Amino acid sequence: MSLAEGDSKARLSQEEAFARIRLLRSPNIGPVTYRQLLARCGSAVAAVEALPELAGRAGRRYQAAPERLVEAEVARIRKAGASYLFHDSPEYPRLLAQSEGAPPILTLRGDTSLMSRPCIAMVGARNASAGAMRLARELSLGLAEAGYTVVSGLARGIDGAAHQGALAGGATIGVIACGIDVTYPPEHAELQDRVATQGLLLAEQPPGTEPLARHFPTRNRIIAGLAAGTVVVEAAPKSGSLITARLAGEMGREVMAIPGSPLDPRSHGCNQLIRDGAMLVQSVEDVIELITHFDGVPRSTFRAERPDPLPMAEAIEQASPTGIADLLTNAPVAVDELIRQSGASPSAVQMELMELEIGGRLLRHAGGRVSLS
Repeated sequence: MSLAEGDSKARLSQEEAFARIRLLRSPNIGPVTYRQLLARCGSAVAAVEALPELAGRAGRRYQAAPERLVEAEVARIRKAGASYLFHDSPEYPRLLAQSEGAPPILTLRGDTSLMSRPCIAMVGARNASAGAMRLARELSLGLAEAGYTVVSGLARGIDGAAHQGALAGGATIGVIACGIDVTYPPEHAELQDRVATQGLLLAEQPPGTEPLARHFPTRNRIIAGLAAGTVVVEAAPKSGSLITARLAGEMGREVMAIPGSPLDPRSHGCNQLIRDGAMLVQSVEDVIELITHFDGVPRSTFRAERPDPLPMAEAIEQASPTGIADLLTNAPVAVDELIRQSGASPSAVQMELMELEIGGRLLRHAGGRVSLS
């Protein structure tokens, strides 16, 4: 199996594929900086070579991920029967590619054609009620039989029920917050294997990575990004399911919720979503009606406008520092605000932010905001 399996149309060389993995696994390299480095340097091979110099401009010493660690990762991927999917592959899902901070590299097992079908995310409470679990299975079965791919996170409760129903209908994608060769939760070992063999299993984290709390919000952004709409079946306030719904709204996707009894705390999150502008749905037909003609303008108003990301210039001027670091604090600020205050060109600002991030001095936040680390 080649590193670029499933990527033959892009004709990605083995050397470049290896360098891309190494680049993304290097310290302080996130999705935004990864893409900016490719745009600036022209290839991952050149980007890896440039990392020490770029970090040096921020006053830090730097070492890229060792080749032996990447070689060990590739071996684990092959042993797991998985493969890599790069951001510019023809098979990379279109809607996910449009989302902010889309993963540059995914690992996967299963049927990649499921990503080209219209996708609907379904999420909800881990301690879900029996009625909500049944509803999730029935909705997922109906959606899968109607030609939709149901996306969820393989968690306990609603996620598991959604996958079970969609598997019976033949189309589901599971997105996990750990490595592709790790099972979580343990009791879903059989279900996760069924998703990987009968559907599609996706992971952003390197193989062998155990699920940590910080991995779940990033997992949720992939679930929301894959789908034209997200259905929340049952959720308490401040739950992870509401994070997924918020992310879907911020991406301009449809946000839908199943109403529930005000006497059940597990319904409060869904009821609040509907109050805040999510679309009330109760059946497969309700969901399909909202998604069938989705053209990027959702009928739900549960969303927040986000500033358009500033593109990396194809040719970045070798200018003197813009003084961006002096404008930054620990409080997140929008990149376009930094451009206004500094008076520098967008390309110069993006360049200095990239150098600061590689040097470990910058954190990137949702909504195109940055702060000092």
